[in-house]
Amino acid sequence: MKSLAAESFMSDPRIGQARQLILDSLADAQKSLIGVKPADPERKQTYEQAIKEMCQLRGGGLFYPYLGSGLGNGALVELADGSVKYDLISGIGVHWMGHSHPDMVKASFDAALQDTIMQGNLQQNTDSFELIDRFVKLAQKNGSKLEHCYLSTSGAMANENALKIALQKNHPRQRVLAFSRCFAGRTLAVSQITDNAAYRQGLPSVIDVDYVPFFNPDQPEKSIEHSVKVLKRLIERYPDQHAVMCMELIQGEGGYYSGDRDFFIALIDVLKENNIAVMFDEIQTFGRTTQPFAFQHFSLDEYADIVTVGKMSQVCATIYVDNYKPKPGLISQTFTGGTGAIWAANAILKELNEGHIFGDDGKIVQVHNAFVSEFEKINEKHPDLISGPFGIGGMIAFTPFGGDGAKVKEFITTLFNEGVIGFPCGTSPRRVRFLPPIGSITEDDIKKSCEIIEAILLKIA
Repeated sequence: MKSLAAESFMSDPRIGQARQLILDSLADAQKSLIGVKPADPERKQTYEQAIKEMCQLRGGGLFYPYLGSGLGNGALVELADGSVKYDLISGIGVHWMGHSHPDMVKASFDAALQDTIMQGNLQQNTDSFELIDRFVKLAQKNGSKLEHCYLSTSGAMANENALKIALQKNHPRQRVLAFSRCFAGRTLAVSQITDNAAYRQGLPSVIDVDYVPFFNPDQPEKSIEHSVKVLKRLIERYPDQHAVMCMELIQGEGGYYSGDRDFFIALIDVLKENNIAVMFDEIQTFGRTTQPFAFQHFSLDEYADIVTVGKMSQVCATIYVDNYKPKPGLISQTFTGGTGAIWAANAILKELNEGHIFGDDGKIVQVHNAFVSEFEKINEKHPDLISGPFGIGGMIAFTPFGGDGAKVKEFITTLFNEGVIGFPCGTSPRRVRFLPPIGSITEDDIKKSCEIIEAILLKIA
């Protein structure tokens, strides 16, 4: 078979040489990023002015005064003020491979050689096909019936597409079920599902949502009984009106609370009896448990009707079973995603599939255990300062100072200034959460980060 022009171009030795030169130059530049560094005093004034102008232009403040320089080294990232910090939140779960990872640089280089910057409606390259195939095969890994995948540019849009698919399939049902404390996004529709009134202040009500209490590990049997009772009561109150239940199996924004398989099964049995679609929201959990998907971690494969994926995958996705296939025109994709994001996504999913990431001794469990070990040491020495850690796998949280909101805010701000980036979650109690870059973080990174955490705990106490 005669080679395509694109194949000849990509295999040109000059392309390979250029790629290697970039990777060699990157490795040399990263040699200076080996630990936390304070800001350069000479850059302080211009950096602060840039932050001020940035906030003015975007019409609102930044959570952290963060403007990256464009270079990092795994869990370490350099800011434009010259400081270097441990990034343990990774863009709230986006930078799974860390900063300036060679595989991501290589993917971006190769993507830059493609014919279009953005792929989408009417025109998608073979790399989009490869990505869809990878998503579906990962989703079917343990026997689920998920066989279709629609790509999108954000987790919120993946959830929007999932809602539309479920509502169309189960029309004229209009209501949605979700867990208390859930987070589904901030678009007009999914902000109605997100269980935080502040996020939809001033917005019109566009969808009716009913909430079911989430699992309480302190009283598992009572929790299951209570949630099932609430679910049945809602179904009885609104007969044949619920189209779908959006289920976060591990709550992210809500505080890193994990469910339990028996809990989920008890609810799903009721949903299936009443022809209500089961939607697993995996925007934050994908690639962070002992399996690629959290529904696989909890062995819920056979029950999945629709699953949404986002954040660490770079390109987001709505994956669904055949009988939920939407009618033409319901969903479209002017932007499937940037070509660079698609190439990066393929590299990440390849690592998920081929790397030693999952299982009881995979990288995710190793990272989790390393954090647990360090927090147990802190807890043993200072039992009044923190509780936890909480969460599963690559989703790690702890509660400092009893979960007092003002103290937690002071803690994470000081922590940022001293070189470790985390983020809050939950309300009562308020917690600090980490979504570390699984693809590059080391035990030494975790140890040094936790040394800084301990020092800041003592400083504020």
